[in-house]
Amino acid sequence: MAAPTAISASVSVDAGGALARIPATGVGMNVAVYDGNMNHPDIPGLLKDAGTGMVRYPGGGYADGYHWQTHTVEGGYVAPNTEFDTFMGTVRAAGAQPIITANYGSGTPEEAAAWVRYANVTKGYGAKYWEIGNEVYGNGLYGATWETDHHASKSATTYATNLVQYATAMKAVDPSIKIGAVLTTPGAWPDGITGAGDPMDWNHTVLSIAGSKIDFVIVHHYPIGNSQADLLGKPQAEIPNMAATLRSLINQYAGTNASNVGIAVTEANANAYKDTSPNGLFAPDEYLTWMENGAFTVDWWNLHNGTDCTHVTTVEGATDYDDGGILSSGASCEPPLNTPFAPYYGTRMITTLGAPGDTLVRTAGSTSTVSAHAVRRANGDLSVMLINKDPVNAATVTLSYTGFSPSAATPTVYSYLKNATSIGSATTGSATRQTVPAYSIVVVQLHR
Repeated sequence: MAAPTAISASVSVDAGGALARIPATGVGMNVAVYDGNMNHPDIPGLLKDAGTGMVRYPGGGYADGYHWQTHTVEGGYVAPNTEFDTFMGTVRAAGAQPIITANYGSGTPEEAAAWVRYANVTKGYGAKYWEIGNEVYGNGLYGATWETDHHASKSATTYATNLVQYATAMKAVDPSIKIGAVLTTPGAWPDGITGAGDPMDWNHTVLSIAGSKIDFVIVHHYPIGNSQADLLGKPQAEIPNMAATLRSLINQYAGTNASNVGIAVTEANANAYKDTSPNGLFAPDEYLTWMENGAFTVDWWNLHNGTDCTHVTTVEGATDYDDGGILSSGASCEPPLNTPFAPYYGTRMITTLGAPGDTLVRTAGSTSTVSAHAVRRANGDLSVMLINKDPVNAATVTLSYTGFSPSAATPTVYSYLKNATSIGSATTGSATRQTVPAYSIVVVQLHR
């Protein structure tokens, strides 16, 4: 076998080319009421260390069967110690905000309004973000049924009409809350299909009716990677077009309020390699590319997801348990409960790149093998993240800058290496040249 050889890449950073500010809610996480460990004492610290600013509750499709007052799910299991107040204790201890999915499928506007009243009037939690339903388009309208929906009509027209009723009832309790509408992900099924009883496809129908009444739109992103390299190219290949389509729809239907309507990606994860190095590289690329394209939150699915241990494989020399959680659920085949998987460390690397309020700026690279993200910090310093997607070869990266003159001092470099179980740091390389090991992430922190 030939010895690995370094690949060459160049990355230019435009420090004046602002894309977006890092939102306080940018790095998000899902939790589910079937997870008895979602409020484990270790969780607030793990969330805080990963820079988590948003936590979604009560959990995906469970939300459309969940009744908050009785803490029950129609046809589902609710674990002990997962009720709303306990969840809020964890969120507050982590320094994060909640995003709550109100029950559209089996609930009512009155039930949702009562939840707003309890959360924000009775308890004073200040829960700002509220989704109306989960993946409502999965209610059978397009022939696939996974989402609970007891309404006689499953059409997008019905959802949008009811959505307006939810928004009206909930904002009558607390006018400061933000209401989100479920959309289909642009370019993914069933986007573009017109369902029975609707004049247009889901997104156009929903926004034509409710666009002036909402504060954000909601999509989920689970890219289908047919190989490791294919998965790792998905953030750049898919997200810019998806985000542009959403912004165009918002501008078309939200009227004078369009500039205030946000984009929330309330579920995201890979479809494979879930616990190992490819997903460790994918995670920060996914988060940051969505943020660069205007999303105010990207919520990873899931904190703990679990596994039945029947699809354990080896990926790049590490064990993959087919567990969609970012932390181990403690299953019999897994490491101890709350052991971080690779995407946790990849996500945590974002905290070395920048903080909420810092500015994401433009980068350009010579090869898709090396992704780059850059942040201009509030004090004028600059940080650059380099992700080497080559599983074998190190990358020698030449860096150049517009609108920023780096200090000649050797920079501090943070690194998450292939199959590592921690993040390292060193003073190494220079502002204009860095070596990024195979399948690793480095963040170069630069001073003026």
